Amino acid sequence: MPLDRARAPGQGQSGDDGVEVAVDAGGEVVAWDREVPQWMVAGIAATRLRWSLKKSLTTLGLDETVEILAQHRDEQLRTGIIDAADRSWLFTLYFNATGTELLACSGVKRKPPSQEDGQKLQL
Repeated sequence: MPLDRARAPGQGQSGDDGVEVAVDAGGEVVAWDREVPQWMVAGIAATRLRWSLKKSLTTLGLDETVEILAQHRDEQLRTGIIDAADRSWLFTLYFNATGTELLACSGVKRKPPSQEDGQKLQL
């Protein structure tokens, strides 16, 4: 799905600048062609925010995304992802029910595996 470069509400506040960089650098864009209830994606975003704060992960626009999704109660939404070409960031996209308007986007920077994690995987 081509990413419409039109400015979404809150442009620059919801990770949009990072998304543009990820797409320009060859990031893979996947948008799912199904609607999901707002409460589901809002709950996942809120959980992701709590988890990333607990793990001290670097995020872009995640707190704003939680706020924006809360404004769309009782709506159906569509989602998508952009995986940066170097796999350093994962962005989640949130669209209206028709997929024509980007409501919010957020990014989570992946941490490189630590030595301890690598050793656990080898056992």
